[in-house]
Amino acid sequence: MSTSQALLVVFAMALVTYATRAGGIFLVGFVPMSARTENFLRYLAGAVLVALVVPATVRGGPEGYVAVGVAILARLVLRKALPAIALGILAAALWRAYMGAS
Repeated sequence: MSTSQALLVVFAMALVTYATRAGGIFLVGFVPMSARTENFLRYLAGAVLVALVVPATVRGGPEGYVAVGVAILARLVLRKALPAIALGILAAALWRAYMGAS
């Protein structure tokens, strides 16, 4: 695959992602917002994140567990998700560099 093809694929994926998000925001405007619906939407992102992280952690071996542990601790201390994720990724990279990949 050439560089231009790869960039085209990345751009297409970005467009689809944006269309999905914008479409969801547009469509939710037509849904009556009961307290139950609001609670569902509030916790949906966390549920999706857990559904993505848990299988990757289990398959990832020790570095996966280290990365998730560091990310959780960093999230509790820093109270910010993005730096916590970055520290988790760094922890996994350092584990692989010094302890070897599983």
